[in-house]
Amino acid sequence: MTDWTGGGAKPEQRNRIPLGEQAESLAAALPPLLVAAERLASAVSLGVHGRRKAGMGETFWQFRRYSHEDPSALIDWRQSAKSQHLFVREREWEAAEAVWFWRDGSPGMRFSSEKQLTTKIERANLLALSLASLLVRGGERIALLGDGHAPATGRAPLRRIAHELVDLAPPETALPPDAPVSRNSQLVWLSDFLSPIGEIETALRRLARMGLTGHLVHIVDPAEEDFPFTGRTRFESAEKSDSQIFGRAESVRSSYRARFRAHGEAVSAIARRLSWSYVAHRTDKRPEIALIALYADIAGADAKLRT
Repeated sequence: MTDWTGGGAKPEQRNRIPLGEQAESLAAALPPLLVAAERLASAVSLGVHGRRKAGMGETFWQFRRYSHEDPSALIDWRQSAKSQHLFVREREWEAAEAVWFWRDGSPGMRFSSEKQLTTKIERANLLALSLASLLVRGGERIALLGDGHAPATGRAPLRRIAHELVDLAPPETALPPDAPVSRNSQLVWLSDFLSPIGEIETALRRLARMGLTGHLVHIVDPAEEDFPFTGRTRFESAEKSDSQIFGRAESVRSSYRARFRAHGEAVSAIARRLSWSYVAHRTDKRPEIALIALYADIAGADAKLRT
């Protein structure tokens, strides 16, 4: 277990260490996950457009052709003089959005069907921190739902979220808590969504009533979807509270796959009805694929919030 007591300093010494140095000391214990997240974010940032948008602000963004809806005061006459067309100077929208994160901490998220595969919770942590890194680079405010901290931008909240996800062992609950959030912000919910569909829908509707726009990231282990088992197989729940033995596991493969697919489609359908996005991601696939799709969904939600 990682030592989070302040880098080995004695209690009386820690009280005299500046807060910034304490934060750096804590962050130093997280290199594997943070380094991986930063690398993934850097790779993805080269292949996607930034989150800059037209709006109120002082920073120049781009020129675009004048349309009849634009006030004449927005025309840039210097740029227009270089062409036969009128051009408007657009400024970058400088109001940062708040993006909240919730990662399912239930026991089932710690499942991996093969040693060489990452667990679902490890992949969820990587995607959450990679996305958070991308958002921080764009000046967005981020926070972990239910941890008591307000959304903020910069490296400090990124490190704090990493610390809370990896080392503090959040409650082993699948559904987001009933915690206060800022309205018109966004929530990224990473989970295997194996809870009963009624509970998922109730939670989603509660979050929507709070004014959140949401993004569901469905993390799936390949064995959960493919059901490759054959012969006599014993299945045990993640909580070790229930088990069942099948003499010929392949005999239930078809019905299992149909039921698993139907459950995922039901989650996706609820998300669509609430105008939330949905991304399914298998742990045997490259995380960049899910991250790019998720990042694009968040940018699209921003555009809707600002219209």
